[in-house]
Amino acid sequence: MSAPTSAPSKLGLEREIVDQAVLERAISRFRDEGIVLPTFAQLADPSTIPAEIVERLAGIDPRVGDPANLFRVHWHNTAAADGSFSATADLPDHVVLGPELTGVEAPIIVLFGDRFPMIDAHKVLAAYACLVARLVTGQFDPTEHRAVWPSTGNYARGGVAISRIMASRGVAVLPENMSRERFEWLERWVVEPGDIIRTPGSESNVKEIYDACAELEADPTNFILNQFCEFANYLVHRHVTGAALERVYRSVAAGDGGPSQLAAWVSATGSAGTIAAGDHLKEVFGTKIVAVEALECPTMLHNGFGEHNIQGIGDKHIPLIHNVTNTDVVVGISDQATDELGLAFVSESGRELLRRRGVDEATIASLEHMGFSSICNVLAAIKTAKVLGLGADQAVITVATDGSMLYASEHEALLAERFSGEFGDAQAAAVVARHLDGADVANVEELDTAGRNRIFNLGYFTWVEQQGIDLETFEARRHQSFWDDLSSYVPRWDELIGEFNAATGLA
Repeated sequence: MSAPTSAPSKLGLEREIVDQAVLERAISRFRDEGIVLPTFAQLADPSTIPAEIVERLAGIDPRVGDPANLFRVHWHNTAAADGSFSATADLPDHVVLGPELTGVEAPIIVLFGDRFPMIDAHKVLAAYACLVARLVTGQFDPTEHRAVWPSTGNYARGGVAISRIMASRGVAVLPENMSRERFEWLERWVVEPGDIIRTPGSESNVKEIYDACAELEADPTNFILNQFCEFANYLVHRHVTGAALERVYRSVAAGDGGPSQLAAWVSATGSAGTIAAGDHLKEVFGTKIVAVEALECPTMLHNGFGEHNIQGIGDKHIPLIHNVTNTDVVVGISDQATDELGLAFVSESGRELLRRRGVDEATIASLEHMGFSSICNVLAAIKTAKVLGLGADQAVITVATDGSMLYASEHEALLAERFSGEFGDAQAAAVVARHLDGADVANVEELDTAGRNRIFNLGYFTWVEQQGIDLETFEARRHQSFWDDLSSYVPRWDELIGEFNAATGLA
């Protein structure tokens, strides 16, 4: 498939060298810095990473800015009890949630995103994909450009981390009301304090982020890597995250009493990158794709708008890279549920309540790996199992995008504001009863053709009228052939990555 009309400036879809001089400068910079790039294929199957790189990684902390950590930007990282790290585990770390916690018979499989390096969240994967696709095609010049990362949180952190270990300068653009932990991390990683740009509002104020990027774009040294329309974000999740999910499901299914069907894949939309893994799962297993949004901002459910605190989801618009016409179900989850369960899951009162309900210690320990959007995904999986009438032989799979460590300040504020500083047995019981036991099938829509087209059409106002995407490209996305044909970019980018590494002499 040839690149759509809007590709060079907006979509990141280029398969040939755009500027040889830019490419040569990038090669020289990476040669000097000793940076080797992983391919998409290696991230999808880390067992193919060269042995000498794996050996080097054994002595490198995943949280430091070492270029070797590019080879950890995948789902197969684990930490051993002795403090050592593995970057090529056979299976991604995950938990299977049972009915003692969820109240549904269908097993809910959750992969942990906080195993990713540097930022303890999976958005670093999307950031790498978007930058490397621009780099090896001679579009991004690390000697001149600042990589600008518009985000509602983790993608901006991932972008700054990737910029730093790819010998570039990164700029984070994110709402001013995101968690304190996100900004503290950014302050440690950016080159200058001015590389953190705080936009008005909170999680759902994406338009304000776009406005800030429009101003930054006036400076030709600023290179905008907009996760909401960069198709490398879609492709890396379809091919890398999709492969990880498939591998975990097959392992769970092969166990004693394992499920025989992967019935649903559940993902909060955010930039709609992660949900692209569902296109892979549907192709392989016929899995239904479930899109999740905040009930306080029901854009897909009701063409609605509003404010919410499920950090990790941006709304009030439909991302360009969301394959809407392949989506089967939409679920709305309240931020009151995610906030309060987040507090219950890290409190001793909440954990003791779960023990009395029969939840095993391994599952309880896994709850620390679930931040707000992770809990949102789990709650949506529960609602999905109920509305689809799934049984014990039908699994639902989702991801925990980040862990609770990013929300300590949010927990403190919630405890003070909503619980008057006290969260004991009574409060934990009320929260679990309301949000886990009380999960129902309200605010769920099973999409038909009309429903899919209604959501798809909402994107027109953002992308054609505001962001300058041509109508032909916008409409082409209505058909599955568009999305399937995109896959041809991945082997081409891998070929260019190989040529880039060879040119540095470091391969």
